[in-house]
Amino acid sequence: MSTQPPWTPDSLAARLPFLRRRAQLAAAVRAFFIARGYSEVETPCAVPAPGEEVHLAAFATERVSPTGERRKLWLHTSPEFAMKKLLVAGAGPIFQLARVWRNGEGSDLHACEFTMLEWYRPGAGMAELIAETHALLRAVLPPAVTCRGVTTDLRAVETLTVAEAFARHVGADLLATAGDAAALAAQAGVSLRAGETWEDLFFRLLLGRVEPVIGQVLPTFLTHWPAAQAALARRDPADPRVAERFELFVCGMELANAFVELTDAAEQRDRFLADRARRAALYGAETWPLDEDFLAALAHGMPPCAGIALGFDRLAMIAAGADRIEQVLWLPPP
Repeated sequence: MSTQPPWTPDSLAARLPFLRRRAQLAAAVRAFFIARGYSEVETPCAVPAPGEEVHLAAFATERVSPTGERRKLWLHTSPEFAMKKLLVAGAGPIFQLARVWRNGEGSDLHACEFTMLEWYRPGAGMAELIAETHALLRAVLPPAVTCRGVTTDLRAVETLTVAEAFARHVGADLLATAGDAAALAAQAGVSLRAGETWEDLFFRLLLGRVEPVIGQVLPTFLTHWPAAQAALARRDPADPRVAERFELFVCGMELANAFVELTDAAEQRDRFLADRARRAALYGAETWPLDEDFLAALAHGMPPCAGIALGFDRLAMIAAGADRIEQVLWLPPP
């Protein structure tokens, strides 16, 4: 890792091959969606509510009006709420390369400010969105990619439910133990930690045993998440214990998170309130008003659709064979 400031000629020269590949990738992504009838949109970055994800922290800012009135705003963690309002208005199918912010993040794979590729297709289900995501990978990347020492063949994919992944890699019946941390621990052969809930253990096992072994040889679509881990996704009509959510893993990295979208405003409000209570209990963090405008839009009527958020910087890492996210950023966040 360079110790030089990122603005020095030598530092930029070291990143330039990756950055040129990033620019080519952005052009290819736009061409892919435009050819499929999508419209590119832009939505505000400073918003009254940045999102309701329990484990994400947001950056606060303030708007001062010409008359001196002050209003607290937040830098969004995703453009999801705004893009769904556009779906209600009839704008879809739509995509966006959005700058987003997540406080407290930073590693070889994380930046506190990064680019999210997000798109929504009205009328699509999970199978259609998986197929379209695979088509995007095939269109903008070579048939095989190598990143961080892992080579993945993009010509085919693996689709695996979360329950199947836990049966295969953890040795546990995830859905049968739902809510029972002791039962899940016993089946997984681990000891419960002090104060560890079923959700805590679920994520410990997911991060420790499942994610390190998927998305290696082939891209893996990890589907049908426990309903409690998919706050914005519709429950599966065939099995309400799970929601129609998937995550995509390529070269061993989580690349995207997708939902068949929840369109019921009352259920969405209940889930938001539950998530806000969990976030307050876990972090006691400063919060923001509930996004009533978003809930009003859902109540007005959002078309059935599927949507996905894909980390564009990680896609650029895969395209360029970069080891660290800073290599594909023109100027890393200060």
